[in-house]
Amino acid sequence: MKTELRIVFQPSGRTVHVLAGTKIFEAAARAGLLLQNPCGGKGTCGKCRVRIVKGACEPTEACRKLLGDEKTRDGYRLACQAAITEECVVEVPFASLYDSRTQILTSAEGKCLGGKPAVWKKYVELPPPTTHDALADLKRLERVIGRFHVNLNIMHDLPVTLRQDNFTGTAVVCASQLLAFERGNTEADCYAVAFDLGTTTVVGALLDLAQGREIAVAATMNPQISYGDDVISRITRAREDAHNVAKLQRAVVQTFNDLISDLVTQTGIDRHHIYEVAVAGNTTMQHFFCGINPSALGEVPFPPAYVRALLLDAREVALDLHPNAKLYVFPNIGGFVGGDTVAGVLANSLLDAKQPTLFIDIGTNGEIVLANRGKLSAASTAAGPAFEGARITAGMRATTGAIEKIVVENGDIACNVIGNAPPVGLCGTALIDVAAELLRLGVIDTTGRVVAPDELPATTPDAIRARIHDHNGQMDFLIAAASESGTGEPVYLCQRDVRELQLATGAIRAGANIMLRKAGLAPEDLHEVLLAGAFGNFIRRRNARRIGLLPALPTEKIRFVGNAACMGAKVVLLSAEQRDVAEKIAETTEHVDLSLAPDFQEEFSMAMLFPESE
Repeated sequence: MKTELRIVFQPSGRTVHVLAGTKIFEAAARAGLLLQNPCGGKGTCGKCRVRIVKGACEPTEACRKLLGDEKTRDGYRLACQAAITEECVVEVPFASLYDSRTQILTSAEGKCLGGKPAVWKKYVELPPPTTHDALADLKRLERVIGRFHVNLNIMHDLPVTLRQDNFTGTAVVCASQLLAFERGNTEADCYAVAFDLGTTTVVGALLDLAQGREIAVAATMNPQISYGDDVISRITRAREDAHNVAKLQRAVVQTFNDLISDLVTQTGIDRHHIYEVAVAGNTTMQHFFCGINPSALGEVPFPPAYVRALLLDAREVALDLHPNAKLYVFPNIGGFVGGDTVAGVLANSLLDAKQPTLFIDIGTNGEIVLANRGKLSAASTAAGPAFEGARITAGMRATTGAIEKIVVENGDIACNVIGNAPPVGLCGTALIDVAAELLRLGVIDTTGRVVAPDELPATTPDAIRARIHDHNGQMDFLIAAASESGTGEPVYLCQRDVRELQLATGAIRAGANIMLRKAGLAPEDLHEVLLAGAFGNFIRRRNARRIGLLPALPTEKIRFVGNAACMGAKVVLLSAEQRDVAEKIAETTEHVDLSLAPDFQEEFSMAMLFPESE
């Protein structure tokens, strides 16, 4: 019998017992500690660093390379690489944890609806059978509410339920299917949940279908991030071991059930009065949620398993709702352009746009949709890693300790930190801010090079000049000194961070330019640019335009639309007829595979250059 080793994590005090050879990352997960994992456990990002304060754990070559000899001697290890060989105490720095307080966007702008939900209730008072009226129970009910399909499990109890209250009660119908027949008048108790299933975050909105309004919202991190920050990392896990598909599905289904519990607690409703769920996510996320292996999405030509909307029983994926509740999963467009994009297009009525409109959802993936006089085209770009904090030296998500805004005032930089805490690192909005400000000051040139102090004009403020430090021939910009930070280490914008920003910005800009050119349009022809997603809603428009992330349009033409995916999911729950519109969007939108565009590499190279001026 193998001996289990006791591992204590500090400062939480959580303890687990694991077998020798278990990675610290896995042990932390068993202890309920979710560590940063942008690289998917490859040991290349350095975000999961921990410190061994008691016991021993041999460092790997990846650990020495990323952390350096001094940190390694001090006990620092990469949790995704370090294997446990004896009992030990592990210190987990705050910066290595995913924080549940990460800023998650839950609100949105979008269309106001009339229409009728797919799920509805009707209280009925039926005449009891007589010798002159001996209709079957179902036929008697159909005379009042119309023809419907019914499952055997409902038929088991229907005759008894009808007779308990003298043939009165409430019929629950979804489309043309009877979901339940309830005792008493429960017409007012009719609910549904709209989910935005993001790669990084999950948002759930509880809807009162009887009143046609949202009554509660809840959000959390997507636990699948322990398998990697991006969809490619998770697809790789599925390809390595098919059992991982079930693990990833269970993780997100449990999150859905936890959010449903939160919504029920907020409102005091009975979860068995939730009769439908709508889910909008990118193609990969929707595949995992349904338990569909997405491995084919990992290689050219990136075909999804399905594109039409899925209409399922919620119990098929183990959602804890009414036992006959229904599940609507949005249709996909193609490749990585999935249901969340369809939902965003639906929420903003882009199918009806009269003038050229560009829709950009800047999340972990960047989706771009061009609406041009009734025609839609869509593409997906790998924009997220830098904007989400991955591959940025001091990058982190928008959580406590993250610098989220940087401005230049009185000759120096000033920072806003989430939670008013000491700064730990930079989130995506601050990355854009500091790059834009340094471009204006000439500290960064159009090629992305951080300029040495002696090359700066004489008008450059001394405080700014003093922040440029030479590290092995590379110029880095100091944002927060070690004495100011929450980790005791300085926070820098490094030269390689600027390169990562250029890659992310260039991908979106190149994608937008190619789509505009295919439509015979120039950026100045755009009537409006709509920014969706958690990240897009928090950026400063002027700064995003300065670094070339957005077209050079007046800021009044750039509009934030919030969590468009969640809004679209609410739309199809509140108005059944909008599902036909969603299907039409998916069927008629041209999927542009940028990787196959002959001019993409040239366009991408040009788009990586920063604009010369505002």
